[in-house]
Parts: sequence; C-alpha cells; structure tokens
Amino acid sequence: MKVHREGIRIILQLSVAVLLIVLLINIFFPHQTIFHILLYLAGALFIASVVYFFRKMDRKGSDDPGAVLSAADGKVVRVAEVFEDEYFKDQRIVISVFMSLLDMHVNLYPVKGRIVYVQYHPGKFFLAYHPKSSNLNEHHSIVIQTPSGFQILLRQIAGGLARRIVSPAKPGDEVEKGQEIGIIKFGSRLDMFLPPGCSVKVKVGQRVRCGETIVAMMP
Repeated sequence: MKVHREGIRIILQLSVAVLLIVLLINIFFPHQTIFHILLYLAGALFIASVVYFFRKMDRKGSDDPGAVLSAADGKVVRVAEVFEDEYFKDQRIVISVFMSLLDMHVNLYPVKGRIVYVQYHPGKFFLAYHPKSSNLNEHHSIVIQTPSGFQILLRQIAGGLARRIVSPAKPGDEVEKGQEIGIIKFGSRLDMFLPPGCSVKVKVGQRVRCGETIVAMMP
C-alpha cells in the first residue's frame, strides 16, 4: 500500500496538530493517567485512519480490450439508461459507484484510450449518494475514446464532505487501463456513461473494486 501524494501534506499537518495537543496536555497535566493512554491511542488511530483514507493501491484487472473496469472502489448505487446532456446529448448507460470514507478514493481509468474532453464544473455539495448530485454537485468530466472508437464519459463527483477533486487529465493524453485518473478527497461518487449496447455485468448494491471488477462489456 502506498500513500497518495495529495495526502502527504494533510497527514503531516494533522500529525503535528495531534502532537501539539498531546504536548500541551502533558505540560498542564504531567501525571500519567488512563486518560493520557486513551488520548495517545485516539491520536494514533486518527492519524492511521487518515493515512488509510489516502491509500493508493496498484490493481491489475482484465486485459480484454472489450472489458470496462470499474473506475472507483465502492458500492454500485445506480444502473440505468439516461439522457446524458453534457457531452453526448443522447441516451447512455450510466453506472454510478458511491465511495464511502472507508473506500479507496483514488480513481483508475476503466479502459485504454485517448482523452478527448475534460471539463471541471463548480457546484453544490449534496450527499453524493443522491442521483441529483451528478449534475448539481461540483464535478469533473473526462471523455475517453478507445482504440475501437467507443467513447466513455467519467464524472468524478464531490459529495457532502468532499471539497476537492484532483486530476491531471487533459485532452490528448493517451491513457492505459488501470492508470490513475486522480483522487476525490473524502466521501464522493463516480458516474460512468457507457455506449448503448454495452452488456452490464454489475447490479445495484454490488461492491466493486477499481481496476479489477468488470462492470460492462463493450458491444
């Protein structure tokens, strides 16, 4: 397990804050009690949880060019045919994955291809679990064109706790399946808009792993 570079500064800042609190308590209350021990344990668990949140793991899924892998860890909360009105302007299959605070928040490209569209949208911070968050919340859209000509739109969505989406994606980039897209800091969601005719391999309520779980097969 590695720590994502976006989390290093936050981890250091929080570690310093925890150490200062412990130091001040020991200055004013030097006699060690059960309270001190509980404080040390709580501080260590807090820092460990932040490190765990910013974890980054290498994944190796299917090499089948027709397989679309999940771009996020979490639970599938929506599988539906919808009208996509940002880029395609037509009917698409959407698979939405909700990431809780316990899920890895680094996203990975689900297919190999070339980025043809990138757009950041400022917005609100509704709970990411809700369908309306797809259009109303702060989000970041990326469209990838596969070597076979199919296009997939990925939408990283900030949630009620998330306040920053970080991604270096830009038009013209050539990307590999399983390569990092970026990270959404704290609870969030990712929508995948797939071409009509795709065969969906997951269902609502199923847990998926980015870079490993096949969510659909392209036509």
